[in-house]
Amino acid sequence: MSKSANARVLVVEDEPNIRELVCLHLGLEGYACEGVGDGQQALARAEHERFDLLVLDVMIPGLDGLSLCRAVRGGRTNRDVPILMLTARSEESDKVLGLESGADDYLTKPFGVRELVARARALLRRPRLVPAAASANAHGVNNRGAGAPGVNDRGAGTPGVNNDPPVRVHDVEIDPARRRVRIAGRDVELTDQEFRLLYLLATHAGIVFSREALLARIWRGDTFVTVRSVDTLVKRLRRRIEADPASPRFLLTVWGVGYKFADV
Repeated sequence: MSKSANARVLVVEDEPNIRELVCLHLGLEGYACEGVGDGQQALARAEHERFDLLVLDVMIPGLDGLSLCRAVRGGRTNRDVPILMLTARSEESDKVLGLESGADDYLTKPFGVRELVARARALLRRPRLVPAAASANAHGVNNRGAGAPGVNDRGAGTPGVNNDPPVRVHDVEIDPARRRVRIAGRDVELTDQEFRLLYLLATHAGIVFSREALLARIWRGDTFVTVRSVDTLVKRLRRRIEADPASPRFLLTVWGVGYKFADV
């Protein structure tokens, strides 16, 4: 049995037929799938119960999917949970908006159940930022060991094991063992993707990474993403760590090539 076989999945979809279909096929994979049809109800559950994956429809009553995604990312219990967004709209701007709201992946309706399951499985393979055991003790919920080490590219500059060394570059301090980031003495909370991107670039200060290289390192080839996803992630990370995201000090763009952390 895979380590994510008993993962808890919350499906937020107001169309009963689609909600039941998604839960059915995720259940066949061995996941404990629960469905709700209202955004406010979903937020209340996400604030008090730890889930391993959220599947969110954009157009839902009570609280729309984008607002719900942002609220979850700003919370404590599931701020690092993988989020797969569903929508009937296929325009690129809608997809970018979803990713900027904190979603990890995006699936357009109508979708095939095999693709849905594949994307869910890929997201569930990712390590979690917050140790599941600590959250379980706090909330009385049994979960898989999602906070355990498991990031690929060990030794390649992304945190993969708890004994990866801390790094300090300029005013940025990163401690992989504690999953802690401090900017000029101030604690900054990051999602798992944001943390891994920052650690990769900071441990190679001055080295330029192409968008394709960052896709391979950060996403590890297990989700359906494009180089635009890199730009979106960089933009999100800058908003968290830069005093002025429009004039970044740490995370620099190398036009026509990619991104780098400021030279030491």
